[in-house]
Amino acid sequence: ASVIAIVNRRQSDITAKADGVFYTSDGRDIEMSVASTKAFYSQIVAGHVLALAFARLLKSMPEEEIAEELAALEETPLLMNRVLNKKEEIQKAARETSRHKTYWAIVGSGPNKAAADEIRIKLSELCYKTISSDIVENKKHIDLSAEPLILVCGAGNPEAVIGDIAKDVAIFKAHKASVIVFCDEGEDRFDRIADAVIKVPRKEQPLPVILNTIAGHLFGFYAAQCIDEDALFLRTFRNKLNKQMAIQDKEFMPLYARIGDRKLHQLVREFSPQFHARRNQGDFRSVNNKTIADIVLLLKYCAGFLKKEDGYADDFGADSSPVDLLDISLGLAIDELSRPIDAIRHQAKTVTVGTSRKERPLSGILFDLLKQLSFTEESLSTKSMMTISRIQPAISHVGGYTLYAVDGLDIYGKPVDETTITIQSQGGISLQMASRVKGDNHLMGTKRTITSTRKIHIGRGKSDGRSLVIIPLKRRDGKIGHLLLVHVTFNESLSVKERMAVMAVYFYDLKNLINEYNLPWSDDYLAKIPLDTLLGEPVDVIAEQIRSAIGRQ
Repeated sequence: ASVIAIVNRRQSDITAKADGVFYTSDGRDIEMSVASTKAFYSQIVAGHVLALAFARLLKSMPEEEIAEELAALEETPLLMNRVLNKKEEIQKAARETSRHKTYWAIVGSGPNKAAADEIRIKLSELCYKTISSDIVENKKHIDLSAEPLILVCGAGNPEAVIGDIAKDVAIFKAHKASVIVFCDEGEDRFDRIADAVIKVPRKEQPLPVILNTIAGHLFGFYAAQCIDEDALFLRTFRNKLNKQMAIQDKEFMPLYARIGDRKLHQLVREFSPQFHARRNQGDFRSVNNKTIADIVLLLKYCAGFLKKEDGYADDFGADSSPVDLLDISLGLAIDELSRPIDAIRHQAKTVTVGTSRKERPLSGILFDLLKQLSFTEESLSTKSMMTISRIQPAISHVGGYTLYAVDGLDIYGKPVDETTITIQSQGGISLQMASRVKGDNHLMGTKRTITSTRKIHIGRGKSDGRSLVIIPLKRRDGKIGHLLLVHVTFNESLSVKERMAVMAVYFYDLKNLINEYNLPWSDDYLAKIPLDTLLGEPVDVIAEQIRSAIGRQ
């Protein structure tokens, strides 16, 4: 057979195998195997132009008719703009329907089945949903019991077909589906039965395929924004909750005091009615049911309507905090609802084509040691990874290490009296150093605290005064399985700005504390304090050293 290829990329492999090539040149020539919207529109137009070229060669159409068809194609950009001008109408339809249905489908008949397939791809990318596409007349036989949201590509269909589609839409509505119909201007049969009707310019095929698709893509964009608004609603409250939690942390409140905090009660009680109003009208459909159920119950505990003794241990576990769990559950809901615009713009190529962006591997003096000891980033918590990344520039040399194995933690991963610690391997100066662990292998002291809190420790050895970093390492079950003690030498030649960078937010805590003492702040204070103190001691200890130094001046 003779083969004609419609392609965009000049060096595409198919151009060397085809007898003829029709280049669309839609966008960058470097794109390959990209299922882009512009490629979809360009190939529809290219296919029609090619068909008209055959009609002219075969003299199967009059020249005047071919010219009229080409003139109609040249109107495409203007017609597309007319659909884009309906964005407020489409946004209103998305706002009224998209958040309240869990299952979505796109349908179209004849050439419009191609529009439905293309809209399905775009809506899946924008809204992170599994969406089906089908022929209109088949839809009523399969999954209407799901009470879905259905988008109907009806513009451009012949009269006989549009009459059947109107009957099908009535069937969809009878099964409690929400229906959005794209149809021709002047068509009024859907006005009384569909939830929303978006009317596009009346034209002959293939232009309605493009116009249906543009309307569907706009609907998907605004639907994604609507879903993201629910995430913003939860995110705003979570930020307020985190501020209150930070205040509780600074005041070292015990658990019972945190739950009884009147400011927390007021914050939660102001939020709860708004949350329940949204939930009752059908919002948050994209969130896992368990997460929503957890938030509903945790709000009652954090508002003081329920006490911990009212079955909290059975609901969530005795050792957990309602405030912490509410924060975690809100985070899960926000993750499931967030549809960030940058992701909408850029993630589609990754999802559709199946390629992924390369991530820079973790590297640096401590990460390299972990890799040498066969530990991966899965062994580190996110907070530990951030801490290591922050402090590595301050370390000039690793003198040695001791890798400890931790065994006998309880079911919550906490140390108990029977918890033990043993030396698994050593290197460098650690080989010549005595270890208390060899005489008594019970987990005690600083190492017990690190295992319990799972926080990296920076400081000096109690017996030898050497600078060290101790890193907790997780097992597959999430419990701490190892502690890595690293003897380090800090680079005391770091500039003041570099010291500020490795301290990160702790710098501002220190500065604020000095200001609280009504003392003038100077960045030069940092140059006179050893790095193991800056990185390892609490800010109130460092502030006291600065106060003493100022007093001696």
